[in-house]
Amino acid sequence: MGSITRDEALALLGKYNKDPFHIRHALTVEAVMKWFARELGYENEEEYWGIVGLLHDIDFEMYPDEHCLKAPELLREAGVGEDLIRSVVSHGYGITTDVSPEHEMEKVLYAVDELTGLIWAAALMRPSKSTKDMNLKSLKKKYKSKSFAAGCSREIIEQGAEMLGWELDKLLTITLQAMAASEDEINRQME
Repeated sequence: MGSITRDEALALLGKYNKDPFHIRHALTVEAVMKWFARELGYENEEEYWGIVGLLHDIDFEMYPDEHCLKAPELLREAGVGEDLIRSVVSHGYGITTDVSPEHEMEKVLYAVDELTGLIWAAALMRPSKSTKDMNLKSLKKKYKSKSFAAGCSREIIEQGAEMLGWELDKLLTITLQAMAASEDEINRQME
């Protein structure tokens, strides 16, 4: 199985993604995945979880109509192992692929991908433009508004929570905590 370092993954991400929005999303999902790895007792796999998060949308910017279908080719060309490829592709389950999330890490990725986008959109509406002063109540208000961040599928978020065996509030709360905890570092990386 081919392994990839974080620096190699970041370079690979940059090869196929130029839009700062997509880079920020990748860095956010990476940080959230690492946070969940620590919280859920997978400290030994924290770097791996992060790399899966960093590369999960590798094909989205250049190949939006082939999202999760083009990724295996791009990742194989870079020598990435099949285990990581499978994990990346699993977040497209039921949309573009039939690769279902099985490992807890894959279920977390499935659940937080759309949710991080929704949380970031909600943060940008705040005077602070930050997740650090956002609470669950204000997040839930935005979540319940179907017209707000309409591209972020509530159905997928809820299916992800269900896959994990969590109440939706738990997923919202801990994903918000993870984003708030990593926001300063992501801002530094985006500079």
